[in-house]
Amino acid sequence: MERIKKGDTVEVIAGKDAAEARRNGRTVRGTVNRVLPGYKIDRTRRKVGRDPEKDRVVIQGVNIMIKHQRRTGDVRTQFGRIELEAPLHVSNVMLVCPSCKKATKVGFRSLDDGTKSRYCKKCDELID
Repeated sequence: MERIKKGDTVEVIAGKDAAEARRNGRTVRGTVNRVLPGYKIDRTRRKVGRDPEKDRVVIQGVNIMIKHQRRTGDVRTQFGRIELEAPLHVSNVMLVCPSCKKATKVGFRSLDDGTKSRYCKKCDELID
């Protein structure tokens, strides 16, 4: 079970966007668009297993990079300067609890029906 899932609201706690926001006295929050799991790769470029140290998330409106795209033969492709959201490492974001609205650590709890669920460690409420 993952600590951060697609659709969660997260706060950026490290990186260029967080440093810039701290200088202005605010925080950077956004919604997770994609979660990119990390994999171990062997010499023949095959996926061998999961590597949690390489997990990354793409957050809406955060960590914007500019890609310079050439015009190609296809008329419908975008070209010029294209703004894209670059992935951030999972350790650089914290989940924002929907009930207490604070950036918090996530814990896991086994429910009575045998399923695992995430909970907020600050307010002790279930997240999902």
